[in-house]
Amino acid sequence: MSQTLVICKPDAVERGLVGEIMGRFERKGLTIAALGHRRIDRETAERHYAEHAGKPFYEPLLEFITRSPSVVMVLDGPADAGDDVFAVVRTLMGATNPATAAPGTIRGDYGISPTENLVHGSDSESSAEREIALFFGAVAASNSKADR
Repeated sequence: MSQTLVICKPDAVERGLVGEIMGRFERKGLTIAALGHRRIDRETAERHYAEHAGKPFYEPLLEFITRSPSVVMVLDGPADAGDDVFAVVRTLMGATNPATAAPGTIRGDYGISPTENLVHGSDSESSAEREIALFFGAVAASNSKADR
């Protein structure tokens, strides 16, 4: 079974949209394998968004993701989805910019700005392994790999 990491960012928690977001993933056939409600500290945020260091939106992104609690989860894809769990999650999320996200997607229906866009989802197996380990520890990452 393929797994990915999803974060309901501070704006989703603040606006009371976590249940709606989780419900969309579950209705699509994904299951929650791990779940946590936490305030992401700056060090974790810096590691998570390391590929964006030096870009103009990096500091505002760190300030946003650390300002209040997020909900972090590992989602299992259906056995017949294979590695497409990333495509499924990212399609449900919609384009990063809510102004161009399709209606019916999470960001298209509820997003307000490109920075405060409600959700993050891993974009590949390697990203998922790194991100799951970052937020849930090495045991969760090794378990997710062993389950595939």
